[in-house]
Amino acid sequence: MIIRSRLARYMGYAVLAAAFSTVPLGRANAEPAHGIAMHGAPAYKADFTHFSYVNPNAPVGGDFRQASLGTFDSLNPFIVRGNPVVLLRVTNLVFERLMARSRDEPFSLYGLLAESIETPPDRSWVAFTLRPEARFSDGAPVTVDDVIFSLETLRDEGRPNYGAFYNKVEKIERVGERTVRFVFGEDGDRELPLIIGLMPILPKHIYEGERFTTADLQAPVGSGPYLFESVDAGQRLVLRRNPDYWGWNVPANRGHYNFETLSLEYFRDNNTLFQAFTKGIYDIRIEGDPLRWATGYDFPAVKNGEVILETFETGIPKQVSGLVFNTRRPVFEDIRVREAFLHLFNGAWINRNLYQDRLARTKSYFPGSELSSFGRAADETESELLAPFMDGIPAAIMDGTADIPDGDLRGRNREGLRNALALFEEAGYEARDGTLVNAETGEPFAFEILVRSRDQERLALSFGNALERAGIKVQIRQVDATQYQQRLQTYDFDMIENTWYPSLSPGNEQSFYWGSAAARTEGTRNYMGAEDPAIDAMIDALLKAEDRTTFVSAVRALDRVLRSGVYMIPLFHAPEQWIAHRSTLENPGTTLYGAITETWWSSAQ
Repeated sequence: MIIRSRLARYMGYAVLAAAFSTVPLGRANAEPAHGIAMHGAPAYKADFTHFSYVNPNAPVGGDFRQASLGTFDSLNPFIVRGNPVVLLRVTNLVFERLMARSRDEPFSLYGLLAESIETPPDRSWVAFTLRPEARFSDGAPVTVDDVIFSLETLRDEGRPNYGAFYNKVEKIERVGERTVRFVFGEDGDRELPLIIGLMPILPKHIYEGERFTTADLQAPVGSGPYLFESVDAGQRLVLRRNPDYWGWNVPANRGHYNFETLSLEYFRDNNTLFQAFTKGIYDIRIEGDPLRWATGYDFPAVKNGEVILETFETGIPKQVSGLVFNTRRPVFEDIRVREAFLHLFNGAWINRNLYQDRLARTKSYFPGSELSSFGRAADETESELLAPFMDGIPAAIMDGTADIPDGDLRGRNREGLRNALALFEEAGYEARDGTLVNAETGEPFAFEILVRSRDQERLALSFGNALERAGIKVQIRQVDATQYQQRLQTYDFDMIENTWYPSLSPGNEQSFYWGSAAARTEGTRNYMGAEDPAIDAMIDALLKAEDRTTFVSAVRALDRVLRSGVYMIPLFHAPEQWIAHRSTLENPGTTLYGAITETWWSSAQ
């Protein structure tokens, strides 16, 4: 067995001086820049040739076979309709952005379709100048018309998060043949120039009319480095490197997209997905099950060196997983009920028996980072931000002493049961003949946990045993990927297991995750249905922060409000990335964000 571990390399770069004009809007003459950072200045200078974490001389060629759980019936990832290939939405493989993200900085962008960006100090507007050589895969140039069309179409017809972001654009102005300026309204914030920079650009001549709103398997047209070669509906798709791609020499692209073909195959359940990897059907697996990582990778390909196991450390917050309460449902409206469930969950026993103590308990919405409020007393800025909302925040969360119940390694968890029953009694429930019922109506306390995989089912069953001892009737329902996604988008569930992936620079997406408006909009990720003015105010504060110190305080304040709401039973997170891959795959190492597979290559070449 070959095991290699690479530590995260967070490079220190010289700080660039900001060069933005202070002339008022309308007479502004801000200097065009090659990049932008959320706070401070971008690390790479204007003459950089490639990011430090890539191999600019990586060989080109070979196949990269990937796999995913579920299925798909649409190649349009920008609308709610259908079950799309998410990979197309979260990468630049087919649909590119105006700018590209650096993965060794918290949040910095550099020119991609746009050769430059300009914005004033207050970031009340942003302008992008397109590269004259930028082309879509059908040879048509990328124009200002395409950029305007993309914003208006995504805003009006796309997924809800696009509307939430792009509705903050008050006006669009053409500035010359290749420059477009977006002017923000009063509800704008300092992240918006970067949000617009990450907007996917669609060819107007392809998607104008009904094409954009259609969920089908017609091969999409974008400006990215890959073209569709084949599609097997619901099962497999293949992309091929475009030899005529316009952007091979863009500095932000150097060392990326080195494989000749990329394939993505879908499997219906996680066990089948894993078995397919052991048989060599696909090349890389990012493992999320610590038990499998500890005991499952003993098959012949690992023993003979054909498969390599690597661990990648990261510098970003760890993933946030939890059993999410849908507070839209009457059964979970009362916070005392939700607190009772925290005591019933025997985290210590579950971690040892299901995960061999290889995971850490998640106690923050930004765990393992400077953004976490866990174990920290609120600073002066946090206290000022939270002052109007102190009625809803426990003193222990403010002074940093609050913790969550850990349970009992012996599995009995009698203290947790006693504490839970006391909270249920406060909330109006009592035990009758071994069943927890509403004291007034006599209706049993019952709910459903919706799961989509055997791993989730295993956890739910373990938790269900503790719930039965408390007299709670729980049904665990496993559905296929399509039905699960449909119920998720319409919030048709009582409880689910969900995972969020926070970053070092949380921004507008926080409204999509926890904001009050998102709670009332289908298709968001506010699965818990949180509607709290304190959450909205903290998101607003972090978006308006002009320096990193103030920003960190605002995010910690948001973390305290979310923890106070008891919106989920926190689960666990892995201390590092666990990746198994074929020995023919090479990589340049890890980044602040961990492994970036777009920078890998085939050693067979």
